[in-house]
Amino acid sequence: MVTIEFEEMEKQRTRKRPRLTWDVAPIEPEASRMPMLANEGLVRHASPPRRDDDREGHYIFTLGENLTPRYKILSKMGEGTFGRVLECWDRRTQEFVAIKVVRSIRKYRDAAMIEIDVLQLLAKNDKGGSRCVQIQHWFDYRNHICIVFEKLGPSLFDFLRRNKYCPFHVDLVREFGRQLLESVAYMHDLHLIHTDLKPENILLVSSECVKLPGYKRISPDEMHFRCLPKSSAIKLIDFGSTAFDNQNHRSIVSTRHYRAPEVILGLGWSYPCDLWSVGCILVELCSGEALFQTHENLEHLAMMERVLGPMPQHMIQKANRGTEKYFRRGTRLNWPEGATSRESIRAVKKLDHLKNLVSRHVECSRTSLTDLLHGLLKFDPSERLTARQALNHPFFKNPTC
Repeated sequence: MVTIEFEEMEKQRTRKRPRLTWDVAPIEPEASRMPMLANEGLVRHASPPRRDDDREGHYIFTLGENLTPRYKILSKMGEGTFGRVLECWDRRTQEFVAIKVVRSIRKYRDAAMIEIDVLQLLAKNDKGGSRCVQIQHWFDYRNHICIVFEKLGPSLFDFLRRNKYCPFHVDLVREFGRQLLESVAYMHDLHLIHTDLKPENILLVSSECVKLPGYKRISPDEMHFRCLPKSSAIKLIDFGSTAFDNQNHRSIVSTRHYRAPEVILGLGWSYPCDLWSVGCILVELCSGEALFQTHENLEHLAMMERVLGPMPQHMIQKANRGTEKYFRRGTRLNWPEGATSRESIRAVKKLDHLKNLVSRHVECSRTSLTDLLHGLLKFDPSERLTARQALNHPFFKNPTC
């Protein structure tokens, strides 16, 4: 499996996310663009002149030009360590698509081919196409692997950010959680582990939303508005880090905020690491903020203990040699003695027990949600709920109020 640069991805998420307003100009409604694009018909359009890639191997493009004669580039939807995602108009099918254009570097090309295999396996077994983003096809263009996907809406992280991190209502969290667990259960049934579950990799199927007055005014003459998605349907994306359970596993997986304790301690990992990530995601959706906002192992472990209680002794004793520095005499976490700064100690102290964190943001179903989260956020992966067990939890089966 190709090593993914997780520390590079972590740096993209600041310690304290800035409270931004809508940071992207409103996109012109698709309906208004469609006639202009549809009228182009199936006329063959030339590809642009060849250009050198940038220093990092990204494909250089201009909006409005073609990506092969079939696709017209409309906008850049996103960018990551792998490459860029472009919104395009498919002249052959007369529909909008999202194309992942991978950097022209060997390791990213190799990772893309693995992702294509995973996507095709997922699509083959997901007859309704309701769980994971659907691959339409792929091609190699000027040394860039290009994967064509159905076009979906914004990620749950983007939606939170655009709402100034106003949390979702618990009923919406329940719907998101159910679908997320169904997708994870589906992957686990196929012996696949996603390993990089996070709000950025969960997309709303539709971009449509309803605008509602917020709970406070920005000024006497200006009301703060928040948006609610018209549909709660979601799909998982980004299978570039997905691993088969029976293959050799690299030591570090998951973006930092959603990384399970067994990964940090070097104890090996399997399906349960995905369920830890789901627990962190559900807390973030109902609070508006990432549960463990840190970029440092010792601080991360201290935050876990602050929220969930002491770590089991048998996990401490089995931790690999590289993590010995995080513990005193192999019996307890070296905290706060080993903290790198007072700021780090304050960041940990600011956190509260899981029950209190949930109660602060959730009015109804708080007891069943807290119980579910305790099951997903067990330190010991062998005691953690499986995706199927979580789906049968009272939070989903017997919702209150």
